[in-house]
Amino acid sequence: MEHTIGALSIQGAWRPGYDAILCKDALALTETLVRRFAERRQSLLARRVDRQAFFDRGGLPDFLAETAAIRQEDWQVDPIPEDLQDRRVEITGPADRKMIINALNAPVRCFMADFEDSLSPTWENVVEGQGHLRDAVARTISYTSPDGKEYRLNDHPAVLLCRPRGLHLDERHVFFQGKPIPGAFFDFSLYVFHNASKLLSQGSGPYFYLPKTESHQEAALWADMMDEAERYLGIPAGSIKATVLIETLPAVFEMDEILHVLRHHAVALNCGRWDYIFSYIKTLRQHKDRILPDRNQVTMDKPFLDAYSRLLIRTCHRRGALAMGGMAAFIPVKGDEEKNAAALAKVRADKEREARNGHDGTWIAHPGLAQIAMELFDRYIGAGKQNQLHILRTEDAPCTAADLLAVPEGTMTEAGMRANIRVGLQYIASWLSGNGCVPIYNLMEDAATAEICRTQLWQWLHHGVQLDGQRPFTRDLFRSALQEELQVVADELGAPRFEALPFHKAAQLLQELCLAETCPAFLTIPAYQLLP
Repeated sequence: MEHTIGALSIQGAWRPGYDAILCKDALALTETLVRRFAERRQSLLARRVDRQAFFDRGGLPDFLAETAAIRQEDWQVDPIPEDLQDRRVEITGPADRKMIINALNAPVRCFMADFEDSLSPTWENVVEGQGHLRDAVARTISYTSPDGKEYRLNDHPAVLLCRPRGLHLDERHVFFQGKPIPGAFFDFSLYVFHNASKLLSQGSGPYFYLPKTESHQEAALWADMMDEAERYLGIPAGSIKATVLIETLPAVFEMDEILHVLRHHAVALNCGRWDYIFSYIKTLRQHKDRILPDRNQVTMDKPFLDAYSRLLIRTCHRRGALAMGGMAAFIPVKGDEEKNAAALAKVRADKEREARNGHDGTWIAHPGLAQIAMELFDRYIGAGKQNQLHILRTEDAPCTAADLLAVPEGTMTEAGMRANIRVGLQYIASWLSGNGCVPIYNLMEDAATAEICRTQLWQWLHHGVQLDGQRPFTRDLFRSALQEELQVVADELGAPRFEALPFHKAAQLLQELCLAETCPAFLTIPAYQLLP
């Protein structure tokens, strides 16, 4: 049944409690943002296409000549709020009621509630997620499991941040003048409307993570939307704060500019490294000399990723912003002490590298990793300090475009190809069933992993790489491997679990993405059309 509220047409199911979230006043803010900024968002998406065409013709990303003055001048972002000064360990996950409670109660500083890569955007997940967060901010959230276990917030929950969807995604259940509205506008407006005043009264504020940004022009759109929301709500200018994920290759060349246009709102940049690897492949998809090796070989110690991390730290700290590290996706391995110890050793080495480099904090996907990450950042930040803003990395040699684009050494193997297929299949099948945060082979995966898997398969097929240096990776080999790995997954999961998920639909989508003539920009766009 269609609901019309103002100029917005809502075509999603209307369940009990939705009238409180999708109320007239909240959607009036949504409509205001759509009227003012939707066309600008479309122009920015068209600019992405034009920019990608330049890269496809052989061009490479580089620092912008026209904004050199911004990089050279001395300026800083506005002061960071007190409750965001110490972010040494953050946990992330979807805006699910049980997840929200457990994450806010975890021994971490912050929790990022996600409407993007770890949330499958079914209508119910999106709307009910906003309700869960409203209850969390009001400190009334609770959950009772099917076995009767009760979950409630403790007295000192972590600081809450919200990640809306990226600018590229629509909300196909809400229309304005016959067109679906941007999902980012919907998520941002509902969260800020329902929670900004309450959060400010608690000494906190409406804090956001901004995903998939590709340019400072896109960051400027976010800055203007935040200004508009503050005026609409009558809250002080600069109350809305943002951490921008530097998870696209073009954005790493515009970090100063992104902070500059957001300087009244920005508090940090974050190394969104899984999406960054995906973006590297996608951006340079037509460059035969920029092919990445097996996904598990592309680690943060590789020169191009180390340069990215160090440049982000230097840029942020010079501008008075925090520099957040990346995700530890490992989850504890139950019943196998040897595998668990090996996984934790990798987490420890990764987090120590981040802390030693000067990052102010890091991400984890599971509370079981909090102690390791906290101990390492405690050691490097030191007693009595909240962050590492004093580490300016001025001793580093200038970071060049060549450093950021350097291809890591490694091999392209059949085992790596098959692993990409298996992981891609399992993630896509779960996402299509409404779950975007999926444990696969002892890692907590989100859409970024599936994006790396399918773009790497496309890249290897497109350029006809030799697997293990001897076997050509052809379309026929891919098709046969897809069917073989589908059976492997079926055997691993067992018939009941396999048949409960839409694996054959996932296999069809993965095949279409990998065999497409041009590498699709995002798997979540065609996958969204397959959601119930």
